[in-house]
Order: sequence, then structure tokens, then C-alpha cells
Amino acid sequence: MSEQSPEQHMNNSNQTTTDTNDAATEKAFLDNIRQSIDAVDCKIQTLINDRAKLAQQVAVVKKEHLASNVAATTDSNPIFYRPEREAQVLKAVMERNTGPIADEKMARLFREIMSVCLDLEAPQRIAFLGPVGTFTHAAALKHFGKAADTVPMTTITDVFREVEAGTAMYGVVPVENSSEGVVNHTLDGFLSSSLKIIGEVELPIHQNFLVAEHTKVDSLSRIYSHQQSLAQCRHWLDVNFPNVERVAVSSNGEAARRLKNEWHSAAIAGDVAAAEYDLHKLYTNIEDNPSNTTRFLIIGHEAIAPSGQDKTSIVVSAHDKAGALIEILKPLSYHGVSMTSIETRPERPNKWAYVFFIDMNGHIDAPNVSAAIADIRPLVKDLRILGSYPKAVL
Repeated sequence: MSEQSPEQHMNNSNQTTTDTNDAATEKAFLDNIRQSIDAVDCKIQTLINDRAKLAQQVAVVKKEHLASNVAATTDSNPIFYRPEREAQVLKAVMERNTGPIADEKMARLFREIMSVCLDLEAPQRIAFLGPVGTFTHAAALKHFGKAADTVPMTTITDVFREVEAGTAMYGVVPVENSSEGVVNHTLDGFLSSSLKIIGEVELPIHQNFLVAEHTKVDSLSRIYSHQQSLAQCRHWLDVNFPNVERVAVSSNGEAARRLKNEWHSAAIAGDVAAAEYDLHKLYTNIEDNPSNTTRFLIIGHEAIAPSGQDKTSIVVSAHDKAGALIEILKPLSYHGVSMTSIETRPERPNKWAYVFFIDMNGHIDAPNVSAAIADIRPLVKDLRILGSYPKAVL
């Protein structure tokens, strides 16, 4: 073993002292930052509680107004959830955001704060197309926040009935997927219901390949998912698991639930299902189309005031004659109203008769939108306004 020279020993000692001093300096610096973070956290917590107290004051004012307003006593409860107000708040959050947190992520933080404050005013019961863990569940949480009481329904018809009966304040139903097209059951629901559209949610559809803790990945014999999700991941599955059976089930939530008792199965589902059923995301974003998005509608009873960026949806029963659709669309063009979508459904129980579902930009209170709709009415057998509502913000 070689011995160190006095010079080497001194250099090593100096290096050790330097390292110790550097570590002490770093610790002191981090301690100062952490103390600052703690101080900011205290301020944030105080301000959130201040906001919550203001929300409680709003609830008191609304309840007192209901009690004193004879005309309003036919309603059992005042309206606490205001979609147009929440849309305005979230847009303002993003507009004034200066970073480093991204605009949408900042808005999502405020979404949850608003959800908790609304729950203090009046707990919101939200029906959605279940079961738990579906993308509709994810849409409900995205729109109302995690403080809302979300309740799964078996069918879209059940969601409509739950809201119509007043058992749930609002409902969330899928209406359109950018890859698979329109959800006819939702459109048909409006033909037999007086409910209104009060909001919309756009949810990017990202699929995960999920396994349980006890799953033997090398011995997989089946992959569960909803038939649409299997279709949306067809190419990825062909490449990675070409010989494993694909089993279509009623929902992605059901697919995730089945893994609890099966060691040889996997599931394709979203983040909510993974969290709900405590599954591991073996692969993420396996969808063939990364821009795949589903649009959901929020249904309720009340008319919604303008938010500044709105849509209006109508359903039209046309006369059975040549050029009927062209006649319906001309007033939109004449008044400068932009149509965003149009869908056709059979007009039951009439044979070979059809209705048109039309979405357009603008609120019904806007002069050009109201004028266009007024011009359409005499051209058709029936026209019903399904709702004017804020465009999806997040």
C-alpha cells in the first residue's frame, strides 16, 4: 500500500472540507427555499378558505332570495351551478396566467377549487353513463371536479331519466367521437325528453394497456375492452399482441374490473379506470390516432346565460319535400351563423321521416342566431332549441 505524501494528505483534507462546506451551503439554501414555500402555502390555504367563505355567502343570498320570491317558490332549490360563470372564470384564469405552470394546468387547479367551493354551497349529484372508470366518468370529473358526487348509470336513457326525475342535478352523456362518429342513443334521448344541453366537454381519448399486480404478462390469453377502444387500438394490438384474444365488453370500466380475479388477462382503458381499480399502466397512449377526441354533453333543466363563447343546438323536423335541408340552412348563411355540425335521425314513429340535429356557434340571445332561427321556423314542421351553452374550455 502506498503512503500519501504530506501534500496529497493536505489536498484531500481541503477537498473534504470544501465538500462539507458545499453541502452545508446547499442545505441552508434549500432550507430557505422550503421556508418560503411553506409561507406561500399558508397564504394559498388562507386565500382558498376566503374564497370558500365567499361561496357560502353566495349560497345564503340565493336561498334568501328563493324564500322571499313568491314566483320562485315553485322550484325546490335555487340554482347554484352556473356553467357560464364557471367558463368565464376558467378563461380568465388562463388569460392572466404568466407561468411557469401551463395555462390549462392552472385552469385545472382552479377547476378543483371551484368544485370544492360549489360543494360547500350545495352538493352536486351528477349522473353519467357508467360504470365507474369509463371515459364518460372521466368527462364528468373533468367538467365538475372531484368534489361532485358522480353516480354511474347503466344506459344513456337512465341518465336522462335520472335528471328528469330530479334525482340527479345534471347528467353527462357522450355524443360524438372524432374517429367513430355520433352516438345515436344520445341524440334519440333528446327526441323524447325536454331536458336542455347546458354544457359540453371535449376529452382526448388516450388508451392504456392495463395489468393487475398478479397478472402474468408472459401468459396473457385475452384482452378486454369496449369494442370502440379495441377498434381504436387495432394496429397497436396487431403489432404487439397479434395472437391474444380480444374480448369486447360493455365498457372500459368493466374491462378493468375483470382483471381483479384473472391472472392471464389485460385491459385497455383510460387513466380513471387505472386509478379506480388500482391497475398498472404497462403501456400508455396506445391508440392508433393520437388526436382521437370524444365530445360529451351536460344535460339539465335550466336555460344558460351567455358566457361570451357559446354554442346553440337545435333539432328540426323538416317537411318531406325536395330541397328541404337547403332551405333550412340558408338562413344560417344569410345571418352569418357558423354551423359546426349536422346529424340526421329517424323521426319516430313516422316512417321515412327524419329530424336534423344542428349545432351552431353563438348564443340564442345573439341577434344573428335568434334571427336565423326565427327565419327557419316557418320553413319546418317543428323546431326545438336544445340549449345554448358555453363552449368547452378545458
